[in-house]
Amino acid sequence: MGNRNWIPVRAAQGVHSRQAHADLPEGTYEREISKEGFFGPAAFIHHRRPPTGWTSFEGPLRPRAFDLARLNAAEPSPWAAGKVLYNAAVEVRFWKLAQAMPALARNADGDQLLFVHQGTGDLFCDYGRLAYGPGDYLYLPRGTMWRLAPAEPTAVLMIQATNTHFGLPDKGLLGGHALFDPAILETPALDDAFRAHQAQEGEFRVEIKKRGEVSVVTYPYNPLDAVGWHGELAPVRLNVKDIRPVASHRYHLPPSVHTTFLSDRFVVCTFTPRPFETDPGALKVPFFHNNDDFDEVLFYHAGDFFSRDHIEAGMMTFHPSGFTHGPHPKALKNMLVQPKPATDEYAVMIDTRDPLEVGEAAASVENPAYVDSWKTP
Repeated sequence: MGNRNWIPVRAAQGVHSRQAHADLPEGTYEREISKEGFFGPAAFIHHRRPPTGWTSFEGPLRPRAFDLARLNAAEPSPWAAGKVLYNAAVEVRFWKLAQAMPALARNADGDQLLFVHQGTGDLFCDYGRLAYGPGDYLYLPRGTMWRLAPAEPTAVLMIQATNTHFGLPDKGLLGGHALFDPAILETPALDDAFRAHQAQEGEFRVEIKKRGEVSVVTYPYNPLDAVGWHGELAPVRLNVKDIRPVASHRYHLPPSVHTTFLSDRFVVCTFTPRPFETDPGALKVPFFHNNDDFDEVLFYHAGDFFSRDHIEAGMMTFHPSGFTHGPHPKALKNMLVQPKPATDEYAVMIDTRDPLEVGEAAASVENPAYVDSWKTP
């Protein structure tokens, strides 16, 4: 995801560990400074005190948290859902839907990824029907016509890849079946439920979003009238419980190993339950780091996120690039010894190359005290 021509440096000073994220000098806290997120060259600095031990933090660079669960209004159209975060390459919205969409939707601005936070129901689209439930990623290629028909109230995190597409990461030495076997990806079916949907009569509206504006096309029949399809492009469903995370008992792996989807200017990662490191010298919490090349976003879906205090399901944190962050003070107590054998968390991370803007929807449910959560109690 960028220039690989680095200035070659191999140097060390003072007291330091021989291995990153393991066997730290006694009484020190490690901070990683790296390029290209966690993909490029890095330096590991050992501090006497936690690098997030600030007493105050002023200005727009501060870490921010939003309780998206408090966005209570259900909207019939995904394009009416408020923007949470956005830039020229990605658009993130949080959408609640109480009943079947009255119109079809079509995104002409880019590929769409729907992450189902709550609710069950059916997705009907050009290709057929997919049932959905909590923890499902629903990938929709650009231009797909679709609608959701909830069986129960539904909440969705929507991620748009503007003017481009989503792909899968190169799994390298792990092999193509690591993280999840592509065979697990489920495509829509032209089944009896879909044919019953096709049989509906009357006028059908299609709300098409292009360059942020919505146009409406009306048909005198249901335009989801396909009788068959084939090819190498289709919507797919992937549930977080089908993702098998990479783990190492001797080394705390960076979040980039949990990459699920790639786009040109951002990545989508998924945190799922995994065993803690058992090596006595290995870090057991996320390491302090400078996120200088990417803005970092985390949406908390379910469970107990072990490196953060006062975070509940449906909340989102936003760490702009340019400052050091890492585990909260409570998590630091477990830096080398974890009381539990494994994590219990499901979360979606979005790392963006370009700075993100905060939308009105997120600003209305912000927790301004989040920046103080790193202070030593």
